[in-house]
Amino acid sequence: MDYKTQGVRLQSLLGLRVWPVAIGFRPDPPPDVERVNSPAPAGCGYWRLAAEGRVFFTEASDHYQCPIGAHTHGIALPSEATRELGGLLETMARIQYIRPEEVPAIPRRSTAFGVAVYAPLAATPVDPDVVIVRGNARQMMLLAEAVHAAGVAADPAAQLRPTCAIVPTATEAGRASLSLGCIGNRVYTGLGDDELYGAIPGRHLCVVLEKLEAIVAANRTLEAFHRQRESAG
Repeated sequence: MDYKTQGVRLQSLLGLRVWPVAIGFRPDPPPDVERVNSPAPAGCGYWRLAAEGRVFFTEASDHYQCPIGAHTHGIALPSEATRELGGLLETMARIQYIRPEEVPAIPRRSTAFGVAVYAPLAATPVDPDVVIVRGNARQMMLLAEAVHAAGVAADPAAQLRPTCAIVPTATEAGRASLSLGCIGNRVYTGLGDDELYGAIPGRHLCVVLEKLEAIVAANRTLEAFHRQRESAG
């Protein structure tokens, strides 16, 4: 598939400020793709690198510093990181950020983790399992309408924290979703106060893009109609 065309098309149709990010999970690294230079303090930090144009892969150990992200990605943690995860969840519960009974319901990948390949969609060297789109409310409105028009299963409401839960929702359940982000993600990715995320299962990317073109055109027509009515009133 021509992901260069798909990536440019998605960015152009929505007028995105940053590249859509493709993530592909594979048993082994693809040829000619380098491992990330150093582990990020949070797994979503790799989204930022990919949106800036980097193409790379991560191994399980590159996610140990982010125990919650490792949990959503189905990564088995060493004992020290497991204790850190427990301590972090206890802290979150103590400050009333999360209830302990919520933790088992957080989406998680069930497939064994080999490597994760990150890239701008236009430069991905592998078929993406999920495409993450970052944009404002209007852009996500258009994307959500395209997902609906394409008949792709989607969560009826925006997902709550952690933001990285949109990855297993796409890869495991095959559902598109929106995320309002979480405070950790906003720190590590620089997500703006007016931005949120949409996640598209890679298997549904083509049909969503086909519908997106029609949805964008329809919204332009309807906006002109409504503005004319408003000015006439």
